[in-house]
Amino acid sequence: MTKFKKNTSKYLKPFKNWFTLILAIFIIWMLFFDANSWFIHNELNNDINALEDEKEYYRREIEKDKKAIKKLSTEEGLEKFAREEYYMKRDNEEIFIIEYEDSLKTKQND
Repeated sequence: MTKFKKNTSKYLKPFKNWFTLILAIFIIWMLFFDANSWFIHNELNNDINALEDEKEYYRREIEKDKKAIKKLSTEEGLEKFAREEYYMKRDNEEIFIIEYEDSLKTKQND
């Protein structure tokens, strides 16, 4: 029994001081149980980083869209877009669409 008492007193010696005991309880409380615990802060910081990445992505997309709008605001850009995307033509023109075998969508290519 004295051997058990010696081992436990060696490990519990720092906790006999009230200041150390209160500090240990405070640290455990702040890390795990408090509403502003370290785990919650870590999770919120991860959310903030993800939102900042998303914000940067949308800024790049806005810049890309502004360039496209600027391009479409000119007469030549609008005509080019209409010809390429919607296959529009002038009255005195004919359009020939050439499709290659590898550009066609078939069940084998999907």
